[in-house]
Amino acid sequence: MPKPISEARAWGLALGRVSAIERFWDDAVARQREILACRHWLEAQTRLPHLCKLAALLDPGMDRRRLAAVLAPVERMAARRRVTDVNILERDAQAAPPATSPMELTLVADSLRSAFNTGGLFRTAECFGAAALWLCGYTADPGNAHVAEAALGAEHIVPWRRFERLAAALEQLRASNVQVVALETVAGAPAIERFAWRFPCAMLLGNERFGLDPETVRAADAVVRIPVYGRKNSLNVVSAAAIALHTARCAWTEMHVPLEPAVPAGLPLSGLGNRVAVPPGS
Repeated sequence: MPKPISEARAWGLALGRVSAIERFWDDAVARQREILACRHWLEAQTRLPHLCKLAALLDPGMDRRRLAAVLAPVERMAARRRVTDVNILERDAQAAPPATSPMELTLVADSLRSAFNTGGLFRTAECFGAAALWLCGYTADPGNAHVAEAALGAEHIVPWRRFERLAAALEQLRASNVQVVALETVAGAPAIERFAWRFPCAMLLGNERFGLDPETVRAADAVVRIPVYGRKNSLNVVSAAAIALHTARCAWTEMHVPLEPAVPAGLPLSGLGNRVAVPPGS
């Protein structure tokens, strides 16, 4: 009789089998083959009830949401695998072309330590329609594999430039009459939601630990901060960029995009698929 495999080994094998379903998802025949094989294997793992019960979730007609319900616990148990957006979103369908022109805002990142954060900035800049991303100091560029991995293709969409020194980037921005806005935690700086945006502009982001140096902050045309209300007084640089870009995009939209007409009373509202019931006579 073969020796029983260890629990860790069993979860590792399960991860390989469930991942195969995801890998062959676009091939209907291969997908069903892998689903049935995985279900049969899971049903045989009676020594590990938590693993065995996942077999009930596998069905040839399952959708990807059901697959995720199987994959998530397996990933967590199998060697404590670290799962990031890169793993989750790498197979997402391509989005439709943007409906509006880019916002006249250049994101400028100075000396970011993490290449993954740089990749995240590409994704975030593309999501909010920023015009460009400038990489200064020792910030990694898309030639770095980790940047490309985290950017999920956005590095091919967002125009970018590299500068050895932030000062050289600022010099070009000033020569083009671009307002330079530093995003930094500075006492007395206006909260970002109260800032009067002027376009074209550039938003400066500093190192994850040290931020922008004081000389750069003083040289900026304006400084804005993101108010925080918890015990921690800082945000990840990509999260901060997302908040700031959303705020800027709202201001840009108010200036350049006409308001959409209101939906007549009694008609269903689009969005998340919900319908709003309107009481008779209202």
